[in-house]
Amino acid sequence: MTKRIYTKIVGTGSYIPTRTIGNDHFRNYTFYDPATKLPFEKSNEEIILKFKEITNISERHWISNDINNSDMASLAVKDACESANLDPETLDFIIVAHNFGDVDPISTRVDILPSLANRVKAKLNIKNPACFCHDILSGCPGWTQGMITADAYIRSGMAKRGVVVGSDVLSRISDPHDRDTMIYADGAGATIVEAIESPEPTGILSHSSRSDSVHYWNLLINGKSSNPEFEGSDQFIKMAGHKLYVYALNFVPLVVKESIDKAGLHLGDIKKVLIHQANEKMDEAILKNVFKLYNEKIIPKGIMPMTIEKLGNSSTATVPTLLDKILKGQMEGQVINPGDHIILCSVGAGMNINSIIYKV
Repeated sequence: MTKRIYTKIVGTGSYIPTRTIGNDHFRNYTFYDPATKLPFEKSNEEIILKFKEITNISERHWISNDINNSDMASLAVKDACESANLDPETLDFIIVAHNFGDVDPISTRVDILPSLANRVKAKLNIKNPACFCHDILSGCPGWTQGMITADAYIRSGMAKRGVVVGSDVLSRISDPHDRDTMIYADGAGATIVEAIESPEPTGILSHSSRSDSVHYWNLLINGKSSNPEFEGSDQFIKMAGHKLYVYALNFVPLVVKESIDKAGLHLGDIKKVLIHQANEKMDEAILKNVFKLYNEKIIPKGIMPMTIEKLGNSSTATVPTLLDKILKGQMEGQVINPGDHIILCSVGAGMNINSIIYKV
């Protein structure tokens, strides 16, 4: 039987900041209503309770002032290399997906030159000049976009081994006067990918993507503070929550189904759906709509693992950190076995959607 080259994950790693921020942290914040431009009439206790009900986030992790985004990414890569038992010098490429680079802890100034991938290479002291580096800025789907890019490198023969990192610091770019600041978290996840020659399909089997920029580019942007009296030129992450929710429910299921169809599989072949940890209610609604496309009413228990309750939304880092935790047995009741077909999916700014079918 003819052998083909496939892209296989051979190691995973992550870095979760040690600083835990519970929902009570926001009790003394002053949140502004985007419609009236005035502080909300509801108490923060009511706002926080409603927030927990919708998102199921009870806490998140933020980095301390002495850590930067590239530091987190480096630690995640180091962890992944140790998990794979390989020398970082053997990497052919480093791809780092992020959105705001190394953000200054005092201001919201973004620093993305040199690229975070180059900074990671320097911080890990990787001297191999053939190991090329670049960043991907694609909203929350940055890591999935990085995996698709890595797959192209490997299948083309351009590279044999590399690392794809999703790393973001949203705590430094979130507006303290916006309720959405409670969603955002920090973290980094990394996957070592390698060319595997196999007569049977394995690793990345297929992927589908969608980008809607004409009508939906402004659902998640950098913008001014919700407080109209805020002085300064700082820009913060801003989200049109309801419109983004509707967009995700309408289009993410279509992209997921397309990726399953491309792999020649059926929904029943999928053992796990690892989706971007954006909002638990939204993710549940997306999964329900995927099953509707197949006229399936019963959703298997545990098919969609969630880390959002304790880790919040760390953008590009949510899916790789989720994968790392499951593979290392750190999520009770969640197991991924050899031969399982899983979905790696994300949606975010752009608007961009990616869905990857992966055979373990």
